[in-house]
Amino acid sequence: MTSLLVKLFIKNEKNVDDVKVRTAYGVLASIVGILCNVFLFACKLAVGMLLNSIAVIADAFNNLSDAASAVISFIGIKMAEKPADEKHPFGHGRMEYIAAFVVAFLVLQVGFSFFKDSFDKIRHPQQIVFQISSIIILVVSVIIKLWLGLFYRKLGKRINSNVLQATSTDAFGDAIITSVTIVAILVGYLTGLAIDGYAGILVSLVVIWAGIGIARETLEPLIGQAVPPEVYLRITQKVESYEGIVGSHDLIVHNYGPSRNMATIHAEVSKDADIEDSHELVDMIERDVFKELGIFLVIHMDPVEVKDEKILQVREQVQQKVEKIDPKFSIHDFRYVGGTTQINLIFDLVVPRTYQQDQDEEIKHFIEEELQKIDNRFRCKITVERSFIQEKS
Repeated sequence: MTSLLVKLFIKNEKNVDDVKVRTAYGVLASIVGILCNVFLFACKLAVGMLLNSIAVIADAFNNLSDAASAVISFIGIKMAEKPADEKHPFGHGRMEYIAAFVVAFLVLQVGFSFFKDSFDKIRHPQQIVFQISSIIILVVSVIIKLWLGLFYRKLGKRINSNVLQATSTDAFGDAIITSVTIVAILVGYLTGLAIDGYAGILVSLVVIWAGIGIARETLEPLIGQAVPPEVYLRITQKVESYEGIVGSHDLIVHNYGPSRNMATIHAEVSKDADIEDSHELVDMIERDVFKELGIFLVIHMDPVEVKDEKILQVREQVQQKVEKIDPKFSIHDFRYVGGTTQINLIFDLVVPRTYQQDQDEEIKHFIEEELQKIDNRFRCKITVERSFIQEKS
């Protein structure tokens, strides 16, 4: 079903890096979400009033909030499509995140409202009227929500959308909510126990948790995230694939909305290479990266030694020493300043963010001691840095 909808309503569906194609996916997801959730709201509201169940009514209005969320997402996606202008040179892509953040507040408002109503229902319980046709309608709504969750997840993965992934989680949560509601109705009918209000409390807590999750997912790119490992590999492998580029480091990616990224990176070139040739090379790489990856890349050139065997050997010894301390350690911008009685080794050391800044001096002192075991003339000038790449916890 998902593949059929995509083929019917999205042109060039495989070109997901294109902003227009990505927007089309978002519009399709929003429209399907609106239609499904309005239908579910109408069905559940009728069932809830018929059964006199606060849990079902709360679930119905949760679906209405989902429909409103889809409307806001639709507006946000269309606004995010607006091109760059003189005041916003990187476009309006972050409007999608802002829209999703508004959605999170709507979901939270619904959750807190029905938490209060469910608490009142516990204090003043009312008899639920059981009808098998109503149960069937609720079971069908669970099936629809499960499909909708899979639909959002598939589209979210295809276009790498945090918003759709969060909406997918919300849809699966809704399926759980309705299932709990069905159980509450059946327990009330079979045993006479008035657990509808308690089920409503559980429903509202799940809704609140979903709202918090959506807010968290959308706040992270607005605040500024570390570079995902897969994005890091795509960019660095592309840059380092060109002849004349020795290596790269210090990649930073700024997110201005889905598929709207600006990045900076340091590319290492031979210090003996002609400066104009190196400049022409990095200009070409910047153009190619924008064309192929859709990323506005700015490259800073770092000249490095590539011929002097003695310096290369010392650099390798330094790398081995730091990796022995921690395999996640790495070095760059290495310089060797020789002398008769003293040899200065100047380099930047990248350490994981799990290391606190008050450990920096201890790490630098330990590295220097280890290197002096190789040559007691070595003196180190080390700049400790933290990576901008996401680290696995």
